[in-house]
Amino acid sequence: MSTNLDFSVLLRDEYPQRIAEGLLTMFELTALAWVLAMAVGVVLASIRMSDSCWAQAAVAAYVEYHQNVPMLVQIFLWYFGIPALLPSGLQQWLNANGSEFLFAFVAVGLCMGAYMSEGLRAGIRAIPIAQLEASRALGLSCMQATRLVMLPQALRIALPTLVSYTVLLFKNSSLAMTIGVAELTYATREIESQSFRTVEVYLFATLVYLGISMLIMAGGAALEGRYRIKTR
Repeated sequence: MSTNLDFSVLLRDEYPQRIAEGLLTMFELTALAWVLAMAVGVVLASIRMSDSCWAQAAVAAYVEYHQNVPMLVQIFLWYFGIPALLPSGLQQWLNANGSEFLFAFVAVGLCMGAYMSEGLRAGIRAIPIAQLEASRALGLSCMQATRLVMLPQALRIALPTLVSYTVLLFKNSSLAMTIGVAELTYATREIESQSFRTVEVYLFATLVYLGISMLIMAGGAALEGRYRIKTR
């Protein structure tokens, strides 16, 4: 028994508006989480290069936690657990101002920041230690040498890894639907539950995620080709 696919269902009623709003929310969530992840990654990678054993241990614990606890659990912790520790007035304000989006991007950003930091740390370790020693000999502190000398090179070396983590962050943004963030996956699930056109709706979502992931990888490949450190 064959089934005829009818993608026109996606153009009926208010469905196009829901899809457009879902796409916008998805891009906003991904962008904010990426900025947070990169900021956290740079800070953690810099601390890893410091002389403080305690700071290095704290960063290592942070990375181990975020890499070994499922992101969905982390999202639930932020959405259901953290608000319970806040004053009631702040809880009410968060509930009235879209706390699900806020906690989703914070959870995803902090989690992916651990991955970004490891990618940057690998890039730093690929740089000859003589460059760090020369920077210190010129009077720079360890943090200054890391920020001014090591990190710019590490970003270029780690670019392929960072692009892969960006794609992972983008895909994991769909987990925000579990706490009610109306991004693309949430929107398509609502459309499917009303139209009962499961194949068409989820195939559309699949193609969107696949297309955007491929665009991110293509953009990363272009950047890698442009900023690759050439060696002889």
